[in-house]
Amino acid sequence: MNIGLLVARLVFGTVMAAHGSQKLFGWFGGYGIAGTAGFFESIGFRPGRAMALAAGIGESASGLLVLLGLFGPVGPAVMLSVMIAASSVHWSNGLFAARNGIEVPLLYGAGAVALAFTGYGAYSLDALLDGAHIWTPDLVWAALTLGVLAGVANLVLRHVATRPTVAS
Repeated sequence: MNIGLLVARLVFGTVMAAHGSQKLFGWFGGYGIAGTAGFFESIGFRPGRAMALAAGIGESASGLLVLLGLFGPVGPAVMLSVMIAASSVHWSNGLFAARNGIEVPLLYGAGAVALAFTGYGAYSLDALLDGAHIWTPDLVWAALTLGVLAGVANLVLRHVATRPTVAS
């Protein structure tokens, strides 16, 4: 089980951190803050620069926390939050990534929740620092609930920002 958790953490964490670095630095074929901000503005996430920074930092930080196996459900909760917002962008395109659907954010979100509930395993910084026992089921639920609420709040702000105004 510990080797399986390590493999899952290495893959999810590394790829999520790389995904965030596309937004922050333009690495790996990304568009950097300016390009991501313009895209975010065009789909209603305003202000685009602040939202691009938040998404990039959230993806990078959550990926690194998962990769290292540090701070229990905090990384997965942040990852889940960002994936809820990302799912809203892809929702109307269906399930599969081939049609720009929600497949990728769904997989990241599900992986994040699974890691939050299983823990990071013996080959993690939480285990090395003897911190894994801190994360009781109630704290895991609380962290994930905060992640969901943050993701939903982002969607509400997007909805409010894109709602047409009525001229009086």
